[in-house]
Amino acid sequence: MKLNYDRKSKDPTYFVQQGIRNGKKTTTRNVSRIGKHSELLAITEDPLSYAREKVRQYNEDFKEGRLASNIAFNIDFSQKVKATNDIASHSNQVNIGYFILQRIYSGLRLKDYFAEVTKDSKVTFDCNEINRFLIYARVLDPKSKRGTFDNLSAYYENPDFGYQHILRFMDVLESHYDSYIEHLFLSSSNIVPRNTGVCYYDCTNYYFEIETEDEDYIDPVTGEVLKGMRKYAISKDHRPNPVVQMGLFMDGSGIPISMCINPGSNNEQTSAVPLEEKILKMFKGKPFVYCADAGLGSLSIRNFNSMGGRAFIVTQSIKKMSDVLKNAVFNDYDYKRLSNDESVTIREMKSFDKSQESNLHLYNDHVYKIVDAPNVVELGLYEEKLLKNGKTQKVKTKACLKQKVIITFSRKVMEYQRAIRNRQIERANKLIKTDSVESVRKGSHDVTRFIKRTSKAKSGGGATYDIYELDLAIIEEEEKYDGYYAVATNLDDNAKDILAVNSNRYKIEDCFRVLKTNFEARPVFHRNNTRIIAHFMICYTALLIYRLIEKKLDDYGTHFTTAQLLSTLKNMNLANRNDLFYEALYNGSRVCTALNGVFGLDLDKQYYLPKELNKKIKEILK
Repeated sequence: MKLNYDRKSKDPTYFVQQGIRNGKKTTTRNVSRIGKHSELLAITEDPLSYAREKVRQYNEDFKEGRLASNIAFNIDFSQKVKATNDIASHSNQVNIGYFILQRIYSGLRLKDYFAEVTKDSKVTFDCNEINRFLIYARVLDPKSKRGTFDNLSAYYENPDFGYQHILRFMDVLESHYDSYIEHLFLSSSNIVPRNTGVCYYDCTNYYFEIETEDEDYIDPVTGEVLKGMRKYAISKDHRPNPVVQMGLFMDGSGIPISMCINPGSNNEQTSAVPLEEKILKMFKGKPFVYCADAGLGSLSIRNFNSMGGRAFIVTQSIKKMSDVLKNAVFNDYDYKRLSNDESVTIREMKSFDKSQESNLHLYNDHVYKIVDAPNVVELGLYEEKLLKNGKTQKVKTKACLKQKVIITFSRKVMEYQRAIRNRQIERANKLIKTDSVESVRKGSHDVTRFIKRTSKAKSGGGATYDIYELDLAIIEEEEKYDGYYAVATNLDDNAKDILAVNSNRYKIEDCFRVLKTNFEARPVFHRNNTRIIAHFMICYTALLIYRLIEKKLDDYGTHFTTAQLLSTLKNMNLANRNDLFYEALYNGSRVCTALNGVFGLDLDKQYYLPKELNKKIKEILK
């Protein structure tokens, strides 16, 4: 603060003037009237020196924090809002919840990374600044890149870069794909210890709101025919749109390790080994256990993870096993309780009275048996064989591989699966009674699988008609497998530990849920392959930062749902009060308390001075 008065006036009025830096904007305000020169002559012989002493006292009080609580200003209820040339009005509130994200972002040392990769280039824009605000927006307010650019003023720092810079940055980001992903993994190890003893892998698809897929094209340099990125593929929600495929590796704590983006029509099994090879370089050859579902447990994947000290745990389809192994599954012999290894039969598990409290431990328990399965053919695995005409064909594998199958049974799971099927049978019955069978979409898991169609000729010959009825044989066949579950592995660990590792696969499904639902990674609005990949690199980084925050909170002894955590960060908004100070528009909560306890940013105050917020940002960004 400084002394302000009209030096040309014969009887000037002295004010204490405060300089205010609000983001990148600087302004001044008279915060206190000391008095007119003539008025001060009544109490001092030197009004100017008196005024300067008052300013010195104000500065001292401000420095010690005694002045903040005494700031006051007048309100004129007839005052109009400030006029601008903007086409539409926008809110003046700003978010500071992203300060928490910035704390993790700074720990990833991406500022240093971008400085290194662009030092010899002609890039004139700040790659790090664009990257971090694209990531903040993906977490707090997911929109298209244009929507994100239009809403940059919602963040306290109010970044200043052009929309064209976002697009050019995405080209730069994609060109350093491998080194960027590796840098994220290595730097994240300095934030939390990475649990890489087990690596989980899965794939998912992301759709585009377009009607035609990309055509294949020829590389102008190598002459190689390359696949277009957006391709038609099977979609779980039956969307007719082209998709791209994402493969994601996750560590034992649910934190992403690496990812890959492939054309949507690619066989997902071909994505695992190439990405694993990259991970091995990042791990510097350190072995790990590969864990995935049955769709990503082909012969080539199992063979790859039987070398170099690695191992695999993959779910196994019992229906696809050979008759020899199926007989071993349904042979009610050698089953043990998972909790204490006591011998038990499946018949006993199916017949006990679950209403008795003494049987509750059985109802919550699983039983298991281990069956050696060295012959891969018995597991019903297939591999793709390249034919002379250039096409591929799926054939049964005939190689041998040391492995075993852990078969489990749960009474609770059996009852759950039967309850689901019974509801489906009821729907199938309703379709038969209302003659609506042909109106239902056909698929491998829909209710029409329980309906049998028989065509009969009308009396006298000629035309035929169809009779629909429940297929009791199909229902009976499905019921045989209720409650059963199988896992294939080449580990010699005990069954309980192996099944516990496999049970954590749900975390990678949760990663996809966060990306698709909370971060709105789909639909994708880019058409250029480079920017499609860059879009998912930004989404991946956002997921990594979110998971690191979650892990820090878990280590702190607290856990919150994704909705609770993101809602708190999104609602941490401030209102600008005449550029003098900011007022919090959010209330305290357990999430807010935990975040401040972990990251120590003191973002639980009702009022903030611009100088204080600027200092926080400067400390976080350094």
